[in-house]
Amino acid sequence: MPVSQKNAPSKFPLRLMPSVRKVAENFSEKEGVSLNQFINIAVAEKLAHLQHEEWLARRPKFTNALVARALHTLDQSTGFLPQEFDKVPPGYKSARNKHAANRTAGRRRG
Repeated sequence: MPVSQKNAPSKFPLRLMPSVRKVAENFSEKEGVSLNQFINIAVAEKLAHLQHEEWLARRPKFTNALVARALHTLDQSTGFLPQEFDKVPPGYKSARNKHAANRTAGRRRG
């Protein structure tokens, strides 16, 4: 089956500073991939990071109304009892409860 023009790998001459190329070659060898594959992965990771930053900038900002709506949704019952692995272990204290206990203990000592 012939490779279509859209899916054909493109060639792109890339000039790297010698020091950058040497470090990239060392890491590609450690990773067990070709330098070309290593550079492809590095560019893909950078693009994913930039796309994530754009998404973060575009997403709705947190508001008290959104948080309240999310908490309300989480409080809704599914109608099913929790499975054994979903239950909170005996003696578990949430970070909020630990913080409150520490404040109370600090007042008693003081």
